[in-house]
Amino acid sequence: MNAPHSKFEWFFEVLGSGTSQGVPVVGCACAVCASTNPKDRRLRSSFFVQKGQTRVLVDAGPDLRQQLLRSAIHDLDAVLITHEHQDHTAGLDELRAINFIQGHAIPIYCTEQVENRLREQYSYIFKNSDYPGIPQIHFVCLPEEKFQIGEMEIEPLKLWHANLPVTAFRFGPLAYLTDVNAIPENAFPQLQNLEVLILNALRQKAHHSHFTLEEAIAIADKLQVPQLYATHISHQMGLHESIEKNLAPGRNLAFDGLKIQL
Repeated sequence: MNAPHSKFEWFFEVLGSGTSQGVPVVGCACAVCASTNPKDRRLRSSFFVQKGQTRVLVDAGPDLRQQLLRSAIHDLDAVLITHEHQDHTAGLDELRAINFIQGHAIPIYCTEQVENRLREQYSYIFKNSDYPGIPQIHFVCLPEEKFQIGEMEIEPLKLWHANLPVTAFRFGPLAYLTDVNAIPENAFPQLQNLEVLILNALRQKAHHSHFTLEEAIAIADKLQVPQLYATHISHQMGLHESIEKNLAPGRNLAFDGLKIQL
């Protein structure tokens, strides 16, 4: 399993940097989808955080099995769910393998609204709790203030994805905000003095529920964050290499497998 170097407190890995369809998109022959550059191949958004021996996953989309295998992740202390959309929750069943290894349920931190949706989506788990082989899930109501998981202090932020509430998370010097198009003014104090901001930027053209790349950069500039990584990227963004050439230092596109140590 990936682990932080001893001189760093935090280790982060972008497991997936793509939007709901992923990249390449099924049936699409555009230049991005046809690209052979690994940085143009994007699984659905997911994020891994480790501090000391504490390991947390943010979101569990439909590519989770592939992501866990690729990054050799087989031990988790908790899963945080940002919101209930399928591209962020459709992989919860893949946690069965970790259940078998650990021998106990995995805490799933989410809002009451998300929990209700997951209980519907995964009714076979909760209506057949004695059936062998189903995932073992233990819901934990997401606190509204800073909370602790093992060695890790986590700060939730209440943001908006069009008219849908979304939870973002701050992990010490880094904040992870996916599927967002509005940051309330009262959330900006929680984003001060960051070293790294990971923020969704779907494409360059305006969208009703996601920030554009230009909007994401403007927010990073407003916060004076040294390093921005845009994530939740669609094939409509353009080729990774072409976009990167035109970005200022410290303003970059994330990519699958990006590792950050702080």
